[in-house]
Parts: sequence; C-alpha cells; structure tokens
Amino acid sequence: MFRFDSKKFPDKPGIYLFYNSQRELIYVGKATSLKDRVSSYFSNSRNKSFRPIELLIHEVKQITYKETDSVLEAIILEGEYIKKFQPKYNVDWKDDKSWNYIVVTKDEYTQVKTIRQHEFDNFKFQISNFKFSFGPYPGLKTREMMKILHRLFYISTCKPCQPGKPCRPCLYYEMGQCLGVCTGEISPKDYQKKVISPLVMFLRGNKKGVIRQLEKQMEKESKKENFEEAGRLKIQIEHLRKIQDIALLNSSFISDQGSVIRDHQSQINRIEGYDISNLGTTGKVGSMVVFDAHGPVKSEYRKFKIKNVEGQSDVDCLREVLVRRLRHGEWKLPDIFLIDGGKPQVNLLINILKDHKIKRSVIGIAKGPERKRNDIIFGDEERSFIHWVNKNQELLIQVRDEAHRFAISYQKTLRRIRH
Repeated sequence: MFRFDSKKFPDKPGIYLFYNSQRELIYVGKATSLKDRVSSYFSNSRNKSFRPIELLIHEVKQITYKETDSVLEAIILEGEYIKKFQPKYNVDWKDDKSWNYIVVTKDEYTQVKTIRQHEFDNFKFQISNFKFSFGPYPGLKTREMMKILHRLFYISTCKPCQPGKPCRPCLYYEMGQCLGVCTGEISPKDYQKKVISPLVMFLRGNKKGVIRQLEKQMEKESKKENFEEAGRLKIQIEHLRKIQDIALLNSSFISDQGSVIRDHQSQINRIEGYDISNLGTTGKVGSMVVFDAHGPVKSEYRKFKIKNVEGQSDVDCLREVLVRRLRHGEWKLPDIFLIDGGKPQVNLLINILKDHKIKRSVIGIAKGPERKRNDIIFGDEERSFIHWVNKNQELLIQVRDEAHRFAISYQKTLRRIRH
C-alpha cells in the first residue's frame, strides 16, 4: 500500500497524478487544494464501499503533482493530460454528461462554445468545421468557466454589425467587456489577433506566453500614444496574473467517489464590502459593494450619504450605514460582511448583527498608513472559514478595494454637485 505524506503537497490549486508500479499514469485529477484533495483519498472517512476507488488506491505506487496559479489553469492542465495520456481510470469512469470540450469555430467573427462528450462524438465527422478544440474537461462548470474566459479575453457573444444597418452596442460593450463586434469597431482580423489568438494560447497552457505578448503589444500602443488601448491591455495582464475564479470554487469539485467534498467555501455565494469616506467634518459617505460567484454585481451597489453623525468618526458613520442597510429586508443578506477597517469596525458589525439576530461571517481588512498593509481581522473563528479566507485573500482585498473606490467616487460626485 502506498504511504501518503501530506506534508509534501501544497495547499494550492493544481493537478495530481497517480502512477502504478509500471510507472503508468492511471489517473489525473484537479484540486483547489492539492494537500486536501489527495489527503481525502487516504482518509478514514472516505466511501470505502465504492469499489473502483478501492482498486485505484490499491494500484497507486507513486503520486506527483503540478501546481498552478489558479483553479482555471488546473482544469485546463487536467484536460491536456487526459487527452495526451488517456489514463485508464479517467477513461473507464467517463461520463458523457460530465466531460466537456471548448471549441473555436471558423465563423468570420470566431465563436467560442462548449459541447459535451456525446455531442463531440457525434460531430467528429464535422470536426473540420472547428478551428480548434480543447478538452476533455471532466465535471466542468461550463457556464462559470466561459464567464471567466469572456472577462479575461473579451470574447464577444453579440451579433456582428451589418453593413448599411444601424449598429446597436451590446450590454458587454457598455460594460467595457466587448471590443466592438456589435458596433463595427473591430474587424474580423483584429478580433482574431486581440481575442482569439491569446485565448487559444491560454487554453494550450501557455499563460506566460500570453502575458509576454500582451506586454509587447501594450508597449507598442503606448509608443503610438494609444493610451486607451494600452490601459485595456494593462488591466487584462493584471487579471491574467491574478485570475479570480471564485465561480469555479463556489461549489467544490465533484470527487472521484461520486460525492461532493464539502467545506466552508461551498456555502459562500455572496460578499458585501463596506467603506467610509469623509473630508473633514462634512462630505461623509458610505459605500456597499456586492460580489457573487461571478464577480462584482454593480446593479446591487448602494451609496449612503451620512445624515446623523457629527464630527469625524468612521465607526459611527459605519454604524449608521449598517443599520440603514439592515432595514432593507428586501435586500438579500450576504454570506460574508467585509469591512474596510480594523478591530473596532469588526466588533461594531458583530454587535449590530447580534442585535438584529443575524448570524453571518464577518471580516475586516485594516489598510494601515498609505493603504500599504492588509491585516486580516476575523470576526468568525471557525477553522473552515479561516482556511477559506487564507486561500481567497486576493478576492477579499479586491472587494475591499472596490468598496473604497466606490465610496471615493460617490464623494467626488457630491463635491462636483456642490460646486
């Protein structure tokens, strides 16, 4: 029996590879935490009645892993290994409903779609209709993955602008997530260059190459003083370096035993972030931002003009904002309340929630002087929540920063109105 040492595995996303005594790869899987996932195979609590798993573990003589920067990249790498090596347990346990592919069409404005295994098999005689195909991706949450890829690469889902007809911008164009297929601002050739080529390189597992190409293009655009495009590329590079894939984390991966491995992260679908901004004793405002599994939900952001606080007291301003927010029973409660602040703000929120008989996780992020520090203050000492926070600090800092940005933006708007 293989003796597993969990200390050798990181608490990071990636893929794990099981080999038999002949050094044959017999299974590859993905994980949000390599340590937790591989440990589960050797846990006393796992389902021992499921014979294929028992057989798999019995055959394992070596386990290796490959760490990735994100869950999304783990999914892509897993698909590459399955396609290349056809590990017998991946193939034997194949479920046509859970294996998915991403295909790139040959349309003038190339489309990016997902299809299931049985569709892929049926279309094999038409495979020449696809420019590229990627996968298989077992148990993939296709909708969530495509949303992340759309944001990262500006994939268009709108209809191309027709010559001689009025062009109407799509919603994603208004949000800055479409490069203008609907308005005729980008040609098929440029769409291929700016959108499809980087996407294909990424799906082939070469994120570093994508970033290098985008950096070169950003420099070219800057030299041409095309600062708007250079700015867009800079943002794209930042998003690729720190991929936010909470949509894929939101429900834990389906385990190979056929059951769901549950932890605190599977319960987190909504985060609300709060911040206070003031200029002296006047111009005090508060902000509330909302993030769900797919990122910011800007339609549910809320602004608060402080009405009842005299002098400068961020804690009192926060109290007013929170009390006013909780009066709105029609607003969905978050799973996490996040405060831009330290222990005083966290304690205040805990007490207010207790007064309203609301039980939710609370966290504060203290920024320190010049916003250069990110000290995490827990209002919930549950181990699984602390573990989740430690794995998702970048996301929580993003929520905190967005709350700060939104509060400053509202304050500037009020200032302009007054003047």
